[in-house]
Amino acid sequence: MKRFIYLAGLVLLAACSAKQNHTIPTGNWRGVITMQGTELPFNFSIDSTDTGYKARLINADEEIQLDELSFVGDSLVMIMHIFDTELRAKINGDSMTGYFIKNYVENYRLPFRAKNGQNFRFENADEKVETDFSGTYEVIFTNEAETTPAIGIFSQTGNKVKGTFLNPTGDYRFLDGNVVDNKMHLSVFDGDHVYIFIAEKISDTELKGTYRSGKVWLQDWTAKINPNASLPDANTLTGLKPGQETMPFSFPDPDRNLLTEKDTLFHNKVMIIQLLGTWCPNCMDETKFLADWYSKNRSRGVEVVGLAFEAKDDFTYAAERVKKMKKKLAVAYPVLIAGNKDKKKASEALPMLSEVVAFPTLIFVDKTGKVKKIHTGFSGPGTGAYYERFIEEFNATVNELLTDISE
Repeated sequence: MKRFIYLAGLVLLAACSAKQNHTIPTGNWRGVITMQGTELPFNFSIDSTDTGYKARLINADEEIQLDELSFVGDSLVMIMHIFDTELRAKINGDSMTGYFIKNYVENYRLPFRAKNGQNFRFENADEKVETDFSGTYEVIFTNEAETTPAIGIFSQTGNKVKGTFLNPTGDYRFLDGNVVDNKMHLSVFDGDHVYIFIAEKISDTELKGTYRSGKVWLQDWTAKINPNASLPDANTLTGLKPGQETMPFSFPDPDRNLLTEKDTLFHNKVMIIQLLGTWCPNCMDETKFLADWYSKNRSRGVEVVGLAFEAKDDFTYAAERVKKMKKKLAVAYPVLIAGNKDKKKASEALPMLSEVVAFPTLIFVDKTGKVKKIHTGFSGPGTGAYYERFIEEFNATVNELLTDISE
């Protein structure tokens, strides 16, 4: 028995030593994901802690904290925040090579590499810049599948550019980049989005470019300076079917407790229903806003409930994703498992709606249970003034509902 305990101790000591031998160079890293024959650069950093390592994804003015870094065999695995995605790579000195993997999409792997000690975005950025891409643009994205209007917002300092695009159902979050050979290069990697945009000026007021997303999506785009560029009203894209006035629902929470709109939690209160998915970065932005807003305003007689439409028709999987999101984003309001993220299936789960156009969507319900407003999509913090405008409109809507009810 003593010999067995001694041998077991040696094995445990060897395992601990092996774990300690997995060291990661800390500081700034420049990563590159290869997709569609194009290199998408992004920036991140890794820091050492008392219990291991943590990392940060960096896109322009945003940093996303990553606190799940571990080794599986000889590979470093970095879990991407709330998303069911990861970077998996082998470390060799000051470099790492591996893959970006979306676990919720079958056979989704994109080659990934990174170099420590680098904090630039695009290589060969122009030292002397002759072209300024700053401004607000009216944009059209096109390919054989669809044509989509958008607003482009870009800000340039020297050769550094940041900005975003808004479309009728959301935004492309924090884009970061440089001017290279008098062309604007922008990219984002936030743990789920893998977007790259390249554009050149074809006149003093016009741009022409390409947009690549993931493994296959490719669109051309054109843009024209227009400080007054606008999009369809987000409050008109989704509606109720004729004859419908209310928003009945009955879905389980992650612990399988059924919740309906008639629950005492919502009695005599204004209710905000959020359609979301934990796979959706725009939903992450909206959830951060709602979680903070709810903590400050719930005492006013307002309740929020999330209806999550997830990537797999598997309750256990969906429940795990929702629980993780709620924990990481400090969400105190209930989030229910409502179904699959396929918009047709989501529309079938909510038959009172004309259709589910986008995730996220907000549905405002008064104290009598009547739907008063439906806001499709979300203009997140990467959109600057448009985000502030959303917050102002959101608060005005809630205030109006509370005032109307109290009278």
